[in-house]
Order: sequence, then C-alpha cells, then structure tokens
Amino acid sequence: MREELLQPAADPAERAEETTLRPRRLADFVGQPRLKEHLEILLGAARRRRQAADHLLLAGPPGVGKTTLAGIVAAELDVDLRVTSGPALERAGDVAAILSNLGDGEVLFIDEIHRLPRAVEEVLYPAMEDFALDIVLGRGPSAQSIRLDLPRFTLVGATTRSGMITDPLRDRFGFVARLDYYEPEDLAAILHRSASILGIAVTSAARQEIARRARGTPRIANRLLKRVRDYAEVRADGEVDDTVAMAALALFEIDALGLDKVDRAILETLCERFAGQAVGLNTLAVTVSEAPDTIEDVYEPFLLKAGLMLRTPRGRVATPAAYVHLGVSVPSDVVPSLFET
Repeated sequence: MREELLQPAADPAERAEETTLRPRRLADFVGQPRLKEHLEILLGAARRRRQAADHLLLAGPPGVGKTTLAGIVAAELDVDLRVTSGPALERAGDVAAILSNLGDGEVLFIDEIHRLPRAVEEVLYPAMEDFALDIVLGRGPSAQSIRLDLPRFTLVGATTRSGMITDPLRDRFGFVARLDYYEPEDLAAILHRSASILGIAVTSAARQEIARRARGTPRIANRLLKRVRDYAEVRADGEVDDTVAMAALALFEIDALGLDKVDRAILETLCERFAGQAVGLNTLAVTVSEAPDTIEDVYEPFLLKAGLMLRTPRGRVATPAAYVHLGVSVPSDVVPSLFET
C-alpha cells in the first residue's frame, strides 16, 4: 500500500485543511510562471470587458494546484465558485440542474472532468458553446425539444488524464493549460507561506530539505511540513531546522530524492532482481504487490521525471542513476540496453 505521506491525492480531511493554505489571489500563487502570466492577461481582459472569462481546462498530476487555480479564477473575477466532480454527475439532469442555477458570470469547477459520462458531456456542449440548455420533453413521437438560455458562465475543468478528454469537449475550451511539477525553490517559497499561516518556526535550510523531498508537488510539501512539525513538537523543542527535518523524514522513510518504500521496491526489482533486464508492467506490478494501473498512474510519473526509470518497447528499465541511488553496481550492459528497440 502506498505511503500516505507521498500520496498525491488528498483525502476528505486533508481537503478541509488545504483550504486555509490555498492562495486566494493570482499574485499570491507561487510557481507555474508562464501559466500565471497567461491567466493574468485572460482574467484581466475579462474584468475590463465585464464578461465571463473563456472556459479553462487545467491538466496535470494531482496536488499541483488545479483546484486552487479554479478558486483564484473566481476570486479574480469577483464571482461565486460552484464545485462538483465528474463522477458526481451521473445523469444529464444533474448537470442541467447545476447549469440552470448558475448566476451571471459565475465559475463552475468540474474536477476529474475526464470521468464525465457521455450523456452528461453532451449536455455541456451547447451550454459551453451557446450558453443554452437543450431539454427533451416526453418520449417517442410526441417528444419535444426546447432550448433554455443560460447566463454566461466560465467552466473550469481539471483532469489528471488529459488523453481521456474527448476532442469535442476539449475543442470547446478557450484556454487549455498543463501544470507541471514544481522546482524545489518554488516549493520552498510555498512552505515559507504555509509555515507562517500554520505558525510553524522553520529555518530556510529546513524548508529547502523538505522541498527537495516533496516530489515537485505542493500538496506533498505541505503534508511533509505538518509531519515534520509533529516530530519537532514531540522529539525536539518545536523549532524545525534542517537537522530536525532530516531526522523526521528519515523516520517516515522518505529518502533524499523523495522516494518512499514502494518507489524503492520498484527500483530494487528493476536493478537487483532482474539486473538490468526490461520488465513488463504486469510482472513489475505482481513483484511489488501493486495494481498495474497504480504503478502506471501513481509511481511511474515521478520516477520517469527523476530520470530513474525508462519505458522502452520491451518494458520498464532502470537507468544508471537508479543504480547509483540504491548503491548498486551498474551492470555493463545497462546503458546499451536502454536504447534497444
């Protein structure tokens, strides 16, 4: 089972805590500089025209700020934010009820929009494009279709699987952006802000240490900060310096690269058990006792980004950096095997 500290998704209790740490305005949002500049222009123009902004699709891994940006969009436009998710909208009537109750210029945020049922998605097409709702009354030959006008609104969709968004839905978004993993410097700045809100005394060196192990994800960085705070209160004097931070993270089995025990089990399987051979996804999943989808969606993205693993036509292979990290000798045939097809 995945180490909860490094789980990119938030549990219900954590969502409530995150609300206090989320920036309310674009000026307070740290990281993603190019996206931030684009949104400043898009939202600034909408405010000047006193119109709803174009629909936005935000793609990226969990925990990088998609929900936060949806709230910022509403705050910058000075309108209310309505929040729902793709799995919650089971029938066309569900989304029709939400759309018909929107106020002029309001922002509707749909998380996990790639999980919308097809019938619900088709209701969104005229709503997004023409700000109208098509309703069918009755059945059979006597059925009638009526069109209801909707107030202009802004739909913000968030997805972790942009490839699952259908082309008709994607084409109706006026702005599509991808949020990337954060640099340690940006995460350290986020930790500085979070520590001040939570009232935690954290040195600059400690913030840098936590940021380096946060897997490029603000949600994980804030979670680690809270656990380090707990450790400091119980086993130190309450102040978090780099020594306390390293001791706390070592206790929670999070290494210098931000890998937990399952990440290391994957690398140990590739480096030691199969000694440089390419390993199929199903074989790897069985060996580390995880589902193939979990390996592919949760673990692999960061291991690939960190340069510790490669996907090849023959399967998954560890890079020389993975052997170095584990302290294992690199087999002589590893480097040539990475480029075989």
